[in-house]
Amino acid sequence: MRSLPVRLDAVLVQALIAAALSFAHLHDLAAAAGQGGWKAWAYPVSVDLLLVAAWRRLRSGGSKAAGWCWFLVALTASLGANVATAGLLDLNAVPAWLRILVAGWPAVAFLGGTLLAHGSTAEPETAAAPAPASTPVRPAVEAAPEPAPSPVTPVPPALVTHARKVADEHRARTGTPIDTPTLRARLGVPLPLAEAIAAQLT
Repeated sequence: MRSLPVRLDAVLVQALIAAALSFAHLHDLAAAAGQGGWKAWAYPVSVDLLLVAAWRRLRSGGSKAAGWCWFLVALTASLGANVATAGLLDLNAVPAWLRILVAGWPAVAFLGGTLLAHGSTAEPETAAAPAPASTPVRPAVEAAPEPAPSPVTPVPPALVTHARKVADEHRARTGTPIDTPTLRARLGVPLPLAEAIAAQLT
């Protein structure tokens, strides 16, 4: 029972070491490409934040295509810096194309972070309530009295306008008119009020 915390601590230490090394490689590459001072330290922060934002999008169940796209972009930037500082590149004579990539990274990271933070997420469809099972009709021995008409539920005009927008969005997304259970779930209103609104939308 006491081995689990040690294992978790070892994983945490390993992650911190790897993050520190990657952070240092990104800083060294940015500094060699002409980004001195605080700017060289901001580059690894930018790459790591884009990785985290993309990973959160993948875990949130939203648009996975955007999440994977920006995750691979940030991962390529991190791996590229690690490989470039492994002795394969002369940091005292950085080529012009690499200087251009480093100088253009802030705009790429800003675009990716903005799209990940404010991009649309998939909206789960509200499942329609199952239709009640039909029961055999038995002939009535005596004529049952007609039930008294239920009172009409008043509907505010603003709520009808909002419900019409919700119904139009549902039709545009699914190609079918919205049903009463779905309308009730989307508006968060009681069933009698949802039925009254649905009657006004037809």
